[in-house]
Amino acid sequence: MYYEMYGSQKRILQHGEAWNLQMDGYIISLILDKNPKDYQMTKKLLEIERKRQLTGDAKELIKQLRELGFELQSNLREIDTYYSRPDVDFMQTVECLRIRQRDGFAEVTYKPATTTATHTKNDVIIKPETNLPIQPGDAAIAKQLLTSLGMVQLVDVNKYRRSFQSSDFPQATVAIDEIKDAGTFVEVEVLSDDETSALAMISEIETKLGLDSTEVVTRPYRDICINRKPHI
Repeated sequence: MYYEMYGSQKRILQHGEAWNLQMDGYIISLILDKNPKDYQMTKKLLEIERKRQLTGDAKELIKQLRELGFELQSNLREIDTYYSRPDVDFMQTVECLRIRQRDGFAEVTYKPATTTATHTKNDVIIKPETNLPIQPGDAAIAKQLLTSLGMVQLVDVNKYRRSFQSSDFPQATVAIDEIKDAGTFVEVEVLSDDETSALAMISEIETKLGLDSTEVVTRPYRDICINRKPHI
């Protein structure tokens, strides 16, 4: 079953795959949440997000969120451990291999290298994302397996995330991420089948929160943290 991508870009997705696109500070994900055989027609699911560096007080932002009708939905701590190959620098190829852990959850994720084949003529990046859920207690074994295969550990990203939602913006989630040794960031994410309206909603929420002039961050947390990692 085809998922319509961007413009004329199409590809058959397998169960458990997601596609990520980056454009103008946005990250767009296309997610296959069912087996292909369960779909009777083409379906497009867009997860669009934009991240900004928070320079002010997170408490003040939370106050603004509540005034706008956003309520805390979840708070969790995630630890992402990133790896690279000894013969290939994933920082240079823009590849991702990580193990993610949080309470009652763990998974291994791989995103392939950025190449000319992953770009459209509009410089949109389109990549498949492969996720392998594992038992939380097996995360240590997964790390040992990657090390035994010769993978090199790059950095741990320790993230505390608080997620807020509002009935006025049912498709949107505003997340405040505190990244150990890297700072605090705010991410507005919208889940929609209409890209244009999703982008407009992100901008509307950012404006209401006074974030529209705050620095947009396009680098992943991995890159931010590894650049701040002490050199021995």
